[in-house]
Amino acid sequence: MEHEYRRQLLHAAFGLLVLLFPFIGAEILLLLSFFVIMGLTFLPEDSPINRYLYKKPLPGSREMLTCSINEGLKSAKNLAIAVFILMLISSLLEFTSYRFPLYVIAGAIAISTFGTSAANFIRHRKKLQSLGYEPKSIDGHESHMLPSSIVLLGVGIITAYIAGTWFLYWQELDVSSNMLFFLAVIGSITGALFESIPSRIDNNLSVPLGSGMSMWLFSSFGYSVPAQQMFVALIFSLILGYLAYRTKIADLSALFSASLLGVLIIVFSELFWFILLLTFFILGGVFTKFKYKYKESIGLAQSKGGVRSYENVFSNSTAALILAICYGIYPQHAELIIFAYLGTVATATGDTLASEIGTTAHSQPIMITTLKPTQTGVDGAVSVLGEIAALLGSMVIGLLPVLFGRVDHIFLALAVTTAGGFLGTNVDSLLGATLQKRGLLSNSGVNFVATFAGAIISGALYLLLR
Repeated sequence: MEHEYRRQLLHAAFGLLVLLFPFIGAEILLLLSFFVIMGLTFLPEDSPINRYLYKKPLPGSREMLTCSINEGLKSAKNLAIAVFILMLISSLLEFTSYRFPLYVIAGAIAISTFGTSAANFIRHRKKLQSLGYEPKSIDGHESHMLPSSIVLLGVGIITAYIAGTWFLYWQELDVSSNMLFFLAVIGSITGALFESIPSRIDNNLSVPLGSGMSMWLFSSFGYSVPAQQMFVALIFSLILGYLAYRTKIADLSALFSASLLGVLIIVFSELFWFILLLTFFILGGVFTKFKYKYKESIGLAQSKGGVRSYENVFSNSTAALILAICYGIYPQHAELIIFAYLGTVATATGDTLASEIGTTAHSQPIMITTLKPTQTGVDGAVSVLGEIAALLGSMVIGLLPVLFGRVDHIFLALAVTTAGGFLGTNVDSLLGATLQKRGLLSNSGVNFVATFAGAIISGALYLLLR
């Protein structure tokens, strides 16, 4: 058997640890993971285990020059460290009113062992194809990433669900199968997202910790939906994310972050509210390409050919996600939350259109803080064309719920959404001219704050005008 496949089988075998979870407490598991860390730390380099664990670089690859024989050993130790951290949190919370359930940790371990091993198996095969050892793929640079990430997602969901079911069978806890499936999907999408993000942090740290924390967060809400509904939401979100990826609107990290957002927004609120957010992404993608060569010639084009990453998704959509979750948990405030949601999506849309269209204006923009002429593209610069684009973009978001009959007060919805989006867009410009210019906020940070401002403005206007 090829060395890398044996290494992945050994990695997956670590996941069998979850079989012990129902029979021993978190404290014993904590000590066990600690001993594994110590054992891997002081393991002799010539030991048989080390020879199985080390990551062998492919012949002729760049890793031949830089890859250490102990890289695989380091990854194994990082996985043990991640398990130790999760167990430590669970043990410490035993002394508080909060709980970090072991079935959640079992699911996270299953995702980061069985799921990532299956993904690495596919990825290694794709790399062999690209190096000519097997027939080459006709796909692009990330051809080996998408199939392996989908495999991680699928295997992660199945094994996390089985791990949770195994634990609950022996412990007889009152947790529904719908909740288990809900958490398995959330944890697996999060794991696939963390794996797709280029980072110096080892996936054996980021994937189990990211999956475990996200599953823990949503298990604490005690909210779940039927498994069939969750499955439909997952497939729908993945298909839309894949279409954005194939049309080069989004990269792989944006595909999974948008899928995560889609699943959560659909299950906590309604399908329409995700479609509303999707309208923002579509408009943003289309107008990013608007006069792209001209914007590129003056140095103001979106990087990577206009392809959006996870940073763009989360900076513009976190407020919408939080509001969608609140919609499901606090139905008594549904109407207020809906108007705040419209405001945050309108702000994201208005700001994107103002930036992408406003920079093509031939008239000189002015600085929002001084109203004096400034250069195009400077943080805080606004133009008449950009302001009109922001107003129209916000109005589009306000029109959609009216056209689909999702709001009762038509003129109130149009006025509140348009005003919230327009004012939120100008809050974005104001933050750009002040905090971003001083280096206190990044562009993503400005978008993050501005979308919350748009939600607050629309929510406040709704309370004043209703």
